[in-house]
Amino acid sequence: MSSSLRRGALAASAIAFSIASLAACGAGNDAQTLGIKPDNASTSVGDIKVQNALVIIQPEREAEGPAAVSATLFNTGDSAQTLDSITLDGIGPAEVKAAGGGSVTVPAGGTVVIGGEGNAAAVVKDGSALADGANHKVTFAFSETGDVSLTAFVVPAQSYFSSWGPSDIPAVPEASPSAPAAGEGEAEGTTPSATGSPSATGTPTDAASASATESGAAEH
Repeated sequence: MSSSLRRGALAASAIAFSIASLAACGAGNDAQTLGIKPDNASTSVGDIKVQNALVIIQPEREAEGPAAVSATLFNTGDSAQTLDSITLDGIGPAEVKAAGGGSVTVPAGGTVVIGGEGNAAAVVKDGSALADGANHKVTFAFSETGDVSLTAFVVPAQSYFSSWGPSDIPAVPEASPSAPAAGEGEAEGTTPSATGSPSATGTPTDAASASATESGAAEH
């Protein structure tokens, strides 16, 4: 075999080995690509997994009002579990209710979304102590699994999170148009009524009567 052919065979072998190595990174249960974790708060305890946990505060930094907790709950077990409470560390429990009212139940092998239109809701009455960009400990208590705690991101109800935030957001009052100043737009020393208006001295009927009288005098 010539030297050029040997070099070609070695290059082809190197390429094939590289492709095989890359394929191995994305294959199997121990694939390296599975080690890439999403940039959101998630944890699991027993049959319960909490994912995409967020604490969503008022859109304005200085605004006072409630805050909302948003998360997705997974139940991989064979029996349903009730979400008994959601508590924010140092602040207190949130008011939790299902989409149709009542308690939140995560069915066996099912999922429940908290936050957003048509979903279950969890609201803290006063979120003024929560700061944009902070991380805050949130504990989800379930009927069988017990406490599931994680650190959730705190974000304002803006952009992507505007429809997931607290329903009670104070409206910003619109500025009312100011009334024009007295006499504004009028010439100095004039009155609102213009000189030479259509109602001039004398009427068309008076002019016609005078014309008729002169005509009769001429005939006599």
